[in-house]
Amino acid sequence: MINKVEICGVNTSKLPVLKNDEMRVLFKEFQSGDQEARDKLIQGNLRLVLSVIQRFSNRGEFVDDLFQVGCIGLIKAIDNFDLSQNVRFSTYAVPMIIGEIRRYLRDNNPVRVSRSLRDIAYKALQVRERLVSDHSSEPTVVQIAKELELPREEVVFALDAIQDPVSLFEPIYNDGGDPILVMDQISDDKNTDDLWLEEISIKEAMKKLNEREKHIVSLRFFAGKTQMEVADEIGISQAQVSRLEKAALKQLKKYI
Repeated sequence: MINKVEICGVNTSKLPVLKNDEMRVLFKEFQSGDQEARDKLIQGNLRLVLSVIQRFSNRGEFVDDLFQVGCIGLIKAIDNFDLSQNVRFSTYAVPMIIGEIRRYLRDNNPVRVSRSLRDIAYKALQVRERLVSDHSSEPTVVQIAKELELPREEVVFALDAIQDPVSLFEPIYNDGGDPILVMDQISDDKNTDDLWLEEISIKEAMKKLNEREKHIVSLRFFAGKTQMEVADEIGISQAQVSRLEKAALKQLKKYI
């Protein structure tokens, strides 16, 4: 078949398209308890999911995975759509599909970033978009931080944390010969005297912590676990982990 493209076993060339009046009838039937009408609404709006996932085609994710996640967003939109509001279904559904896909990409990022950092970063991006819209110019980090009432450094750190990782073997220049890779532009500063002394001072400072604080710091900063994972492992709340972690870091700064 010439135009046949299958995603998750679905032949996209044969997907139905529903008209607005058909959609309203089906929504009324579904909201009266007809599950078959719900299935028809899902099938009739899969093209909407296809149009949305094209925006994320450059993220290196499998199309099948994005399609499935987008379908979850579509189903949520169908289940929560209010017919009494004078809004087209596509206008309501597209942001929900996009939001579901963005959550999937965020949660499956190969670099683990704490939820609090991600929240700050996405709030900063929303503020940036609003300021660009209001002033037609790119805002500074200081302006964004002021809007969020947060320190500039915290905003910078959060925005850096959600950046996509770059492979050390990614070429950055090629003149026809051997390419220059990212790793070729990175200096080796692992074995300096300063780092050796710093490692000793950290080990000495760790001895000043009690066993629970030492365990939390080890899990958080040496094992790379999130506060929620640490809380589950040692049997306390995430808030307690956060409080103990801050106290431990304060102690470490005192002795380093």
